[in-house]
Amino acid sequence: MIEEKITTGDFLPTDMDEPLRPKTFADFVGQEGVKQNIAVFVEAAKMRGKQLDHVILYGPPGLGKTTLAKIIASELGQSIKIISAPSLEKQGDLMALLTSLEEHDVLFIDEIHRLRRQLEEVLYSAMEDFKVDIIIGEGTGAKTLRISLPPFTLIGATTRMGDLTGPLRSRFGIIERFDYYDVGSLEKILARSAGILGVKITPDGIHEIARRSRGTPRIANRLLKRVADFALVEKRLPVEREFADYALRRLGVDEKGLDEMDRRILKVIIEQYRGGPVGLSALAASVNEEMETIEDVYEPFLIQQGFLQRTPRGRVATRLAYEHIGLTFPEEEGWLFRGDTK
Repeated sequence: MIEEKITTGDFLPTDMDEPLRPKTFADFVGQEGVKQNIAVFVEAAKMRGKQLDHVILYGPPGLGKTTLAKIIASELGQSIKIISAPSLEKQGDLMALLTSLEEHDVLFIDEIHRLRRQLEEVLYSAMEDFKVDIIIGEGTGAKTLRISLPPFTLIGATTRMGDLTGPLRSRFGIIERFDYYDVGSLEKILARSAGILGVKITPDGIHEIARRSRGTPRIANRLLKRVADFALVEKRLPVEREFADYALRRLGVDEKGLDEMDRRILKVIIEQYRGGPVGLSALAASVNEEMETIEDVYEPFLIQQGFLQRTPRGRVATRLAYEHIGLTFPEEEGWLFRGDTK
């Protein structure tokens, strides 16, 4: 029987979405290249009777990295233990986790780029040799005790691949990148979720939500639930395109999928910094948001959609951003190089 153990700690609060999570590769929609590669590697490991090589999954949040990790463990027929890197504070925390693993278990560490450096060093020998060293005692009487671990698979998830150190990154045998989903894939995900949740919605209604979900399944499912709430209260079931548009605007999500913070970021760059460039710290202070949140959550989508550019001197709003906000784009030469870059 497959056992799933979730270690308490600083873990992403996605338990409410658990019924919507796919349980097999066949149910997992999108990320076809990643899914097909992982399926081959899992099957090869099963045929060899060996543990799967360590896996790193990276990309923007909400794209299914945790879900795929759970599917990998299920397809391997092994249990999975889940922890968020920031909740591992001491070497003892990591040692207790590693020594609790059984043969071929899967250990999933979310936000692995935030793992403390001293804990990362413990992982080196654990990942390579399946051994860890424990120091007993202090001073001249201290002794090192080497403990053998059963072969296991570490799956790390990160939104910041560049923040991983070279030594840690080199110990992963499988590295896969997640991209934003296209509208067609999101429509399939929403249709499945609507069926599970019992939400009556037309194909046009699904399409309207899908195209405004920032290419992210987590956001798509959240918007579906909130639109369904509006429809239930206002007695507008099944949800059609016009009502989906109305509900999404009530939620502050415009026709391009931008929410209030997205528009606020663009307006601040345009109005306070004359279109940019503006440094990340100055931008974060102006919109009262954490730099990491802007860089990981908002900026990638704005760049992908062509509203924002990153230059060596800072962030710059594009012509498309001006047009979307309803402002006139400055045509004078040299506009790209003005603005506060602190």
